[in-house]
Amino acid sequence: MNPERILEGTSLPAVLGKLAQTTAALWILNVWFNRFDKDTGYRGGDATNMKEEFEEYGLSEPTMYAVGAAKVGLAGLMLAGLVAPRVSRPASIGLAGFMLGAIGMHVKVGDPVKRYLPALSVFSLATIAAALDGSGRSTTDH
Repeated sequence: MNPERILEGTSLPAVLGKLAQTTAALWILNVWFNRFDKDTGYRGGDATNMKEEFEEYGLSEPTMYAVGAAKVGLAGLMLAGLVAPRVSRPASIGLAGFMLGAIGMHVKVGDPVKRYLPALSVFSLATIAAALDGSGRSTTDH
């Protein structure tokens, strides 16, 4: 199959929007399913796993699971948005909001920027996905 043919008729902004959308969603799924109990070097404060990280932020275990469910749900909607584009922008905006909160938590506990680069990256990807929403049109074109 010719790769040029796959992208035929698709604008560069649309491709970038879908790439950002997919990357942000898979990143979140990786963090919550594969790295939940791991010390990643990006955990807030002195935490070595997700539960400890939420404790560092002064947040409860039920809050951790609620945030996780929301982020995983939004990531799932972002992936579903690849075939049902109407959900792409709301899901991307929602995830960007959660990532802004994550960045705020890192700042709250005095983490160096290196610790919240992943959160900043996912925030940026979700924002790009929301702005381009896979249609190739910016939010001002709608």
